[in-house]
Amino acid sequence: MTDQHIPAPQTDAEGDSVGGAPAGRPVGREGARVDVEEKKAWYIDGILAFFAALALTAGSIWLIVASGIALDEGTGGGLGMTMGVILFLLAMVMFSSLTIISPGDTKVIQFFGRYIGTIRRAGLLMTVPFTSKKKVSVKVRNFETNELKVNDADGNPVNIAAIVVWQVADTAKSVFAVEEYDKFVAVQSESALRHVATTHPYDNAGPGEETLRGATELVAQELADEVAARIAIAGLEVVETRISSLAYAPEIAQAMLQRQQASAIIAAREKIVEGAVSMVQNALERLEREEVVSLDDERKAAMVSNLLVVLTSDSRVSPVINTGSLYT
Repeated sequence: MTDQHIPAPQTDAEGDSVGGAPAGRPVGREGARVDVEEKKAWYIDGILAFFAALALTAGSIWLIVASGIALDEGTGGGLGMTMGVILFLLAMVMFSSLTIISPGDTKVIQFFGRYIGTIRRAGLLMTVPFTSKKKVSVKVRNFETNELKVNDADGNPVNIAAIVVWQVADTAKSVFAVEEYDKFVAVQSESALRHVATTHPYDNAGPGEETLRGATELVAQELADEVAARIAIAGLEVVETRISSLAYAPEIAQAMLQRQQASAIIAAREKIVEGAVSMVQNALERLEREEVVSLDDERKAAMVSNLLVVLTSDSRVSPVINTGSLYT
């Protein structure tokens, strides 16, 4: 018998399957996973059942004690003893079916290993007897990733961390589809954060490109979408995500700071030059309009040069008075 190679399922750009193979199918011997969805378990209000169980317990104890006395006196009591035991067993069955659920919690009900449903109602409730009841919280939770060191889209090492706000949406999948869903969230969140961070530069983006520092809302939304897609198999959902820490790695932070300072200086110089040119232009137009002085091209060039030096210089300029002619 020869081994046959089974190709992996192909997907298109939107993630849909190509050629009939299901997208996102697990890679394994048979590609099997736990296929279960949350459903509602049977239950009723447990207050009456609780008092009924107490009454049955009291009645059974009374019957057993009275029957024991009758047996000691030789006046019968065997039937009463039997009824007392039956009532006591019935009370124990009713007590085993009672459960208490707090607000924000649920109970996943199993009957001898078989999932029969989930109870989301809070209070004292009665459900199927002889069942195991696992508490699953559906409260909103916060998880902050460790500060990860990753390379951005330009290959620069950056330190990044994020906060993921999540909750359990499908209690059945969270219990049966993964081993520990809280640890599953932690691992998948850090994996998604690494991937998102590598798809954007820290700053200095090209045309149509978003940066980690300049588009934090967009990056957070991308992270939320990716984490949600990864943890959906466990019946979990993402409420929101936020970038909590973002900086260059220490080994390049000083060099990148110098580059940012140089960029800021260049931008400031451009503004200064733009303003100086505008001021010189206004001055020349006003001199000509009000006929203060008549200037030829050479004198205009000299005046423009002097004004630009004065306006764009970093240090204080000391004027030099020329008492002669420009041409001598």
